[in-house]
Order: sequence, then structure tokens, then C-alpha cells
Amino acid sequence: MTSADFTRNSDNYCYRHPDRQSFVLCQRCLRTICPECQTQAAVGVICPECMKEQRSQATGAQRKAERRWASSRPVAVSDSRPLATYGIIAVTALVYLVTLIPGFGDTVREALLFRARDVLFPDIVGTFQPWRIVTVALVHGSFIHVALNMLALLLIGRSLEPLLGRWRFITLYVLSTIGGSAAVALIAPAIPVVGASGAIFGLFGALIVIGRHLGANIAGIAVVLGVNLVIGFIPGFNVSWQAHVGGLVTGLLVGLIFTRTRAPQQRTLQIVLLSTVAVGLIALFFVARLLVLA
Repeated sequence: MTSADFTRNSDNYCYRHPDRQSFVLCQRCLRTICPECQTQAAVGVICPECMKEQRSQATGAQRKAERRWASSRPVAVSDSRPLATYGIIAVTALVYLVTLIPGFGDTVREALLFRARDVLFPDIVGTFQPWRIVTVALVHGSFIHVALNMLALLLIGRSLEPLLGRWRFITLYVLSTIGGSAAVALIAPAIPVVGASGAIFGLFGALIVIGRHLGANIAGIAVVLGVNLVIGFIPGFNVSWQAHVGGLVTGLLVGLIFTRTRAPQQRTLQIVLLSTVAVGLIALFFVARLLVLA
């Protein structure tokens, strides 16, 4: 192609600014657009007309969410890689492998699992090991158990961690784990519990709240969550529905806090509210103790 042919070819120039050379296409109509006419979208860049059409087709909930999130942008995350998710998976997998070591693994497993009656009430059984309300998420009963939990963590974490930021995600995971342990202490203090299911259900809960706040279609997530929640109540599956419910309720509450305190100037309020949730969860363990002694 000669330089004259190149100049005469309108496809080499922005359709809205014929004097501006560009080689970027709108991902919807495939017309050439210059940097001024480009709007970043989930699938690439789109032109102003396609953006206008897309906004006109948005639902009321989506428009409301767009206005709400545009009015107070979250603190930018410099690294969007879900490193916390990968780290939790790596540590959990390592602990599981350690528990497979003959003669040593059982000792590690017994030191990390959670049985409220034996580790939170020293005046009853003579021991006090409060760290187990969190370490319970590191031990699992079988390969299928740990594999399913870590797969769920990977799928949710890759979307949720970049949205929240690394430390908020870790806070959500830990608080949901504690929430699951608190529910077990209240309802079934004599039952030994293992697994990260409480934390996973907390992530589910937060994802539902945040997704609804964004105007996203959360029907699929809600169905998956509902099915998994019902399974916990079916005899024979040998899962702790108490931890599921406790983690879910905690995740819903933490997700609500995140959506209502998104502005940078609300960071202190967010920390105060999250600390209040943590204190409230710890208080539930004292309530569980009173119930055991009653």
C-alpha cells in the first residue's frame, strides 16, 4: 500500500475526528477511534455512541450503583494480583501435607482443630487455646475437603481480593473464620470442627452484598450458596452447618461495612466498625461459656 492509499483509507483514522490517525477499534462497532474517543470497558475500549447505547440499556439498579460508586471511588489498589488468596491457599495446602506425616501429622491436626469445650473453658477442662478459633481454617479432614474449599477460595478470591484490596480481604477471611467458630461454640461446643468452610461462606456472603451493591446479577452466586448451605443440614454429610451459618452472617455484615464506608475519608470509620465486629464475635465466646456453665 502506498502512502496515498493509506491516507485515503478512512479506516486508518478516527471516525469522529478524520484528521487523527489511529489503529484502535471500538470493541462493539469495530470503528476506528482516537484516544479522546476511547472509553475503557470490561472487554476493551468502546466509542462514545456505543457507551451511550450501553448506558441507555442499563437497569435501574445498575445506574444507581454506577452513580454511587462514581461519587466515592475506593482507594486504588496498586497490585491487583490476588496474592493474599494464593498465600492462604499455599499455607493451607502446606498444613494439610504436614498432617499426612505419620506419627506427627495427627499431633499437628489435634493442635489446630477447634472444639470449644476443650480449648475455651479452662475452668472446665484445664486448657485455654484461643488461637484455635482461627487455626481451624488450616486443617481439613480429607483431600476432597481441602481441595473443594481451596477451589472455592481461588474462584472467589480472584474477583473479590482485587476489588477490596489485600488487607480488607484478609480481614474478611479472618473475621468470617472467627464468626464460624463463634457459632460452633454457641450451638455445638462439644463437637470437634476442622476446615475453612466458615471463611468460605463469609466470602460468599460479602460477595453477594458487594455484587448487589454494584448492580451485578447475583442469582447464580445465591443459588450456589443456597445449595451448599442446605447440604450442611442433610444427615450423613458430616459438615458443620453451624460454622457455615456463622461465617455467612459475618461475611454479610463485613461486606455491608465495606460497601458503606468506601470513601477514603471513611477509613477510620471502617476500621472502627470492623473492630466492633471483632469485639462482638469475641463476646459471643463468653456467651457460649455462660451457656456451657448454666
